[in-house]
Amino acid sequence: MTRASDVGFPFSAIVGQDRLRLALILCAVHPGIGGVLVRGEKGTAKSTVVRALAALLPPVVDEGGSRRARLVELPIGATEDRVVGSLDLGKVLRDGEQAFQPGLLAAAHHGVLYVDEVNLLHDHLVDVLLDAAAMGRVHIERDGVSHSHPARFVLVGTMNPEEGELRPQLLDRFGLTVDVAASRDIDVRMAVVRRRLDYERDPQAFGEQYADQDRQLAQQIIAARDLVDAVELDDIELRRIAALCAAFDVDGMRADLVVARAATAHAAWRGSASVGEEDVRIAAELALPHRRRRDPFDEPGLDQQQLDDAMEQASEQADNPPEPDDFPEPPDDNPDGTGGGAPPQVSDKGGSGPTNHSPATQSHYRTTLLQIPGVGEGAPGRRSRSQGSHGRVVRPVAQANHGLHLLGTVFAAARHQQARGRTDGRLLLESDDLRGAHREGREGNLVVFVVDASGSMAARDRLAAVTGAVVSLLRDAYQRRDKVAVVTIRGREANLVLPPTSSVDIAVRRLASMRTGGKTPLAQGLLRARDVVLREQVRDPQRRPMIVLLTDGRATGGVEPVQRAKIAAGMLARAGVASVVIDCERGLVRLGLAADMARELRAQYRRLDEVSAESVAGAVRSQSARSSSAA
Repeated sequence: MTRASDVGFPFSAIVGQDRLRLALILCAVHPGIGGVLVRGEKGTAKSTVVRALAALLPPVVDEGGSRRARLVELPIGATEDRVVGSLDLGKVLRDGEQAFQPGLLAAAHHGVLYVDEVNLLHDHLVDVLLDAAAMGRVHIERDGVSHSHPARFVLVGTMNPEEGELRPQLLDRFGLTVDVAASRDIDVRMAVVRRRLDYERDPQAFGEQYADQDRQLAQQIIAARDLVDAVELDDIELRRIAALCAAFDVDGMRADLVVARAATAHAAWRGSASVGEEDVRIAAELALPHRRRRDPFDEPGLDQQQLDDAMEQASEQADNPPEPDDFPEPPDDNPDGTGGGAPPQVSDKGGSGPTNHSPATQSHYRTTLLQIPGVGEGAPGRRSRSQGSHGRVVRPVAQANHGLHLLGTVFAAARHQQARGRTDGRLLLESDDLRGAHREGREGNLVVFVVDASGSMAARDRLAAVTGAVVSLLRDAYQRRDKVAVVTIRGREANLVLPPTSSVDIAVRRLASMRTGGKTPLAQGLLRARDVVLREQVRDPQRRPMIVLLTDGRATGGVEPVQRAKIAAGMLARAGVASVVIDCERGLVRLGLAADMARELRAQYRRLDEVSAESVAGAVRSQSARSSSAA
């Protein structure tokens, strides 16, 4: 009996996931769309659908003859050399010749490049993949190599949002996105399980049941590929696309291009010679949801009512184009100082209005960069200085602990070739010639927020300002690829409301439901943060920790609370844990207790107004006043 691993699951046999299957097919028809990002919980057949797509792609004709399109998987730990290619070390050392060794992008040409858990991939590698997917070529300028080769492939990235989000700049680079979830329909769930069991029992027989349907789909893809370049996108539909993207207030022009390409591919897929309104709507549903997210705390997705309203507005624009004389002259840099004419935004209730963001994004915060002193070797990120296996290569060094510096090694050996008796042939190497790559970059850290939620901090405006400051710091942690944890202190104990995680949007939700009141067990909060740090260092010893304490400095909980807080702070200081104290004390009379705590911790000291802008604090106070009057 044939093993299940030898025979792929048929594309036609997949139950549900219609939107995902359509997105993959459109990218197969027009790879210039830029790939598909698949977001969803575990166990939703994301990988199964992607693997099944490769079997539908047209055969590839290359120097070796005709072959099936490949599915190339990019491992999370892949290096840039493995992805884009580099010097062929064997030829350099054997023959002394420069030769290029292709990477995974070349192997994926005319096939599918699949990245599971793309949100965990290093940012610079995601940039490389997306550049290649959009341009259809790979350009390499490194290690003395100048090389270019075609790389047209269907890029598919899958991710579980619970494990951390992609940054908005990278989200925007994916052409389409699909959110998948397990169906709650009993019949659908039964069909999924039944087909999977049948497949595992006899993969060959199961595949033959759907072979004709898969062949028909493959032929449709080939026919659509042949037609796509001839599909007409007239000015009416192009105006509809532009109006739609403007209505949703997406950044830049990439959304317009992606929607145009996806609409053209959909028209070709259904066999039409021209793009229609139906094609534009479907393209928008796939291309716009992830481009509306301004930061990690915005809810993903595209509300159907919003889309209906935007389509209606876009139809008015498309059906009533302005006359040539109606086009306005471009403004001369706003000489009168007034604001420009921003495009309307779609509201929840239809018509024009502000885009509906989550409460965390209504205010704009400025956050000073909090860094850990020294140089670490932790996970790639964007906060503290690091050296190790990631970052830019600065120079060759004698120790090859973090990868071989090829040119440094060759140059080190070159000066000794005559003394070693080499006249021609391969380079003569000795162990002393080996040079390592010294890399400098940035690392992500473990940031443990300790938030004073006691009665001393419970004034409405004060607590609202502190919450806003924490949100701004969490947003900063998200952008810098940190892991975060949240400890709250109130009453008689300190609670770990969020264990270390890369999903900072969960932290915001936990913060919103934070209970307040009671005394201030500051010592327990510091000791709980220390426990979190120690446990996490066992799991991830290279990730350096930083504790961010938001407090007014008052310690009132437990026996001898002030003395115990000083002892706990001294323990953290002696352990060398980097700390930052955000002084939340406000009012005309200030005791300066938070500054004293910062000295005990040997911590950086910041005032609350250095984290959140005063205009925001004023807005928070106004909102609190309205809430009080309403109550």
